[in-house]
Amino acid sequence: MSDAARRMSLPAGTSVVDTLTAANVLLNGPSGIIAVKTDDGVERDLTWVPEVAVEVELIRRDSPAGLAIIRHSTTHIMAQAVQNLFPSARLGIGPPTAEGFYYDFLTDHNFTPDDLVALEEEMRRLVAEGQLFRRRVLASVGAAEAEATAEPLKQELIATHPVPWRFEGDPYGDDALSYYDNLSYGGERKWTDLCRGPHVLDTKYLGVFTLTHAAAAYWRGDEKRQQLQRIYGTAFLDRKALKTYLTEREERLKRDHRKLGEELDLFTFDPNVGKGLPLWLPNGTIVRDELETWARETERSLGYKRVVTPQLAKEDLYFLSGHLPYYTDDMYAPIAIEDEVYYLRPMNCPHHHMVYRARPKSYRDLPYKLGEYGTVYRFEKSGQLQGLMRTRGFTQNDAHIYCTEEQAEEQFLEVMRMHEMYYKGLGIEDFHMVLAVRDPDNTDKYHDDEAMWTKAEAITRGAMEKSGIPFVLDVGGAAHYGPKIDFIIKSVTGREFAASTNQVDLYTPQRFGLTYKASDGTEKQPVVIHRAPLGSHERFVAFLTEQYAGAFPFWLAPEQVVVVPVTDTFDAGAQAVADELYAAGLRAAADVSDARMQAKIRTHSMRKVPVAIVVGGREIEERTASVRLRTGGSWTAPVDEVKDFLLAAQRDRRLVLEAPGT
Repeated sequence: MSDAARRMSLPAGTSVVDTLTAANVLLNGPSGIIAVKTDDGVERDLTWVPEVAVEVELIRRDSPAGLAIIRHSTTHIMAQAVQNLFPSARLGIGPPTAEGFYYDFLTDHNFTPDDLVALEEEMRRLVAEGQLFRRRVLASVGAAEAEATAEPLKQELIATHPVPWRFEGDPYGDDALSYYDNLSYGGERKWTDLCRGPHVLDTKYLGVFTLTHAAAAYWRGDEKRQQLQRIYGTAFLDRKALKTYLTEREERLKRDHRKLGEELDLFTFDPNVGKGLPLWLPNGTIVRDELETWARETERSLGYKRVVTPQLAKEDLYFLSGHLPYYTDDMYAPIAIEDEVYYLRPMNCPHHHMVYRARPKSYRDLPYKLGEYGTVYRFEKSGQLQGLMRTRGFTQNDAHIYCTEEQAEEQFLEVMRMHEMYYKGLGIEDFHMVLAVRDPDNTDKYHDDEAMWTKAEAITRGAMEKSGIPFVLDVGGAAHYGPKIDFIIKSVTGREFAASTNQVDLYTPQRFGLTYKASDGTEKQPVVIHRAPLGSHERFVAFLTEQYAGAFPFWLAPEQVVVVPVTDTFDAGAQAVADELYAAGLRAAADVSDARMQAKIRTHSMRKVPVAIVVGGREIEERTASVRLRTGGSWTAPVDEVKDFLLAAQRDRRLVLEAPGT
């Protein structure tokens, strides 16, 4: 569809569907039009009747926006089916998501897999029966409350909506107080729900769908509120796309870091410690330590200086940084001690700024690079916590570069190169950047120094363009003090993750009074570059666990080598080989349990151990090792040769371990 075909002029007083039909515009089929969007960004149903002539963007069924509308409409069919089969279930909310949709229900019933099968059957019956989706704008809050008499959660939504509700006769906007009715073709109301829409015209415009699973959820993500039952599902335009998704989803479930983390003893959570506060087990600690060692070596070669700063500070520091009062909701509650108020730190930046200004700086000291694996705390709602992906306490690969304006682009480009080096070294080939800049139509959330913004955006964009790494623009996503970039990495299962955020900051040095003495003797403010290429240990290890399906490269693997005796007669010999490898710096252990040799090898293969060495009488006598790789290769060689080979693989951080000569 050409740019011109994506837009259309609509006359006043005629519904969109009538206008499109008269113009012979396709309404069904993969590329059919499903809704329209006005220039103010509001998506509207095809039943909408403009009061004045207007230009709109046409939304196709096969576009991301069109698929979201199909999924949202399918959510309503699911909720209708739930209330048909479980009449006492009360309605929460049901949005589309990146992968499908869900709906929350207030009910004492825990939905089972058999329930989901029955609900799918009821949904298909409703679709086959045929229903229209029609929007009603309510005349008053009282009218809306009357409609929601039996729906306590909807009543709360009506009472606590953050903006004034609009009523009939007002412009049709996102905040309009409206219901959607599911009507029979004869006009009989079958079901209704408070919703802002938009939806499809009727059920024949829906795609193929399935319900995937059910889980508990808290109302509005607040653990102190009601616990609800959430049903998840997904919808696509055709069965092929649905089948592909379900196959990928099954693979993601196998790779889920929470499942693998338990199987491989990487981490755990304990209610006595607190939600969202992971306990790293010895195996998981090895993975994060290896990543940190790599980062330390890299940063040392680039002139970074390591620092250690406190995990809490007085409120004065966070008022100076701007975290208070603007980000108070994301911070842990204040701690009052000796008539002073402290907070657990939500970011490392303010502490590093204080390190910088602790001693006078000259232009000769710049760039001045401070690095720290610093632990920070942010109060995420319970319903938003997700294993290591989203926690309340996490440790960041954080650093701040203080440099002159002339050095800024070169230093920021170095940061880009560092990201690229880490990702390619870990086998991550699919990544890009997102450049977040100001929204020129909504400047309230940003500082008002126009020259500073122009300069910061020029430095950021210049380095990004020189890096050669692809990037996309995010208008409106900038921080209040400057533009930022996010590095997005894509896993082998197709999921994208925001790995790190990097920023060129000209604003904070002004707030903190950061200066250096220039070559002409004047005081100037440095440019600050915020960077964290490996993000947080928690999120990055979770990503790598899923990326490798728990089978970490040799250098990262918590258990690198297991030495297995052919029979228990050779336990002492196996232990001696394991001790020698361990003393050389390898993570090696002997399995001298009572299990048979093949059972031991299978067990350690399931635990993703990269190397198994089998030891029998001949190996002990000849001082050789029979090596079996997790990837399938095998060979026999003197113990010293095997040891040197494995040490080289560890030192070089090889991504793939192959038998010599292959």
